[in-house]
Amino acid sequence: MKMIDTHTHLYVEEFDQDRAEVIERALAEGIDTFYLPSIDSTYTERMLSLRQAYPDHIRLMMGLHPTHVKENAAEELAHVKTMLDKHSFFAVGEIGIDLYWDKTFLQAQQAAFDQQIKWAKEKKLPIVIHCRDAFDEVFEVLEANKGEDLFGIFHCFTGTLEQAKRAIGYNLKLGIGGVATFKNGKIDQFLAQLPLSSIVLETDAPYLAPVPYRGKRNESAYLAIIANKLSEIYSLPLHVIAAQTTENSKLVFEAKN
Repeated sequence: MKMIDTHTHLYVEEFDQDRAEVIERALAEGIDTFYLPSIDSTYTERMLSLRQAYPDHIRLMMGLHPTHVKENAAEELAHVKTMLDKHSFFAVGEIGIDLYWDKTFLQAQQAAFDQQIKWAKEKKLPIVIHCRDAFDEVFEVLEANKGEDLFGIFHCFTGTLEQAKRAIGYNLKLGIGGVATFKNGKIDQFLAQLPLSSIVLETDAPYLAPVPYRGKRNESAYLAIIANKLSEIYSLPLHVIAAQTTENSKLVFEAKN
């Protein structure tokens, strides 16, 4: 039974001491493909090196994370464009809007989000969206860019049923991770009302570890816990959850590649 972690930051410092073991544990659980979202230019070399070390398992995205849209946004976006032109990537991500930590750069975040969506369309690539405390702002940009050439994943979806349906309406899958196991996560209460064809699995490792590891470092092997939770929510066998979400992931990431 194979599964895909559609969102994992395996290249970050939290894994520097045991990265190979983390990957081996995931492979042992049947998670054999890892999609790595970009944060900013400081991590690009780490990402490329990891792909070189695990070419059969690592798939890379390129983009500027909204929390890293700062005074040097133009320089960072230029790096994203250069990399997209120079290398092969599976998505433009993670991109979006985050107003949880800082609202100072809202306009810059909106502009960066919009620009990167346009690059994704030019490259016929999916987008992977980061949204925190910014559903209205994200939907505003998506509305301006909607069309058949807009598709991808709404990563770490934590919104309402109505927001979920709206996201799906923009040709997006919902990235479901550890939050589905949280008592206060809420999404577990309505996920079964959404078609399983709209769901992909993710960990967002090293962040948002599922119960019983909540508060600790997350890792891709824990995707199995999330899959089990979805098996409960949808009242379907685990192998059905694994097969359908894997197929959903491939429909997104392999549309061009």
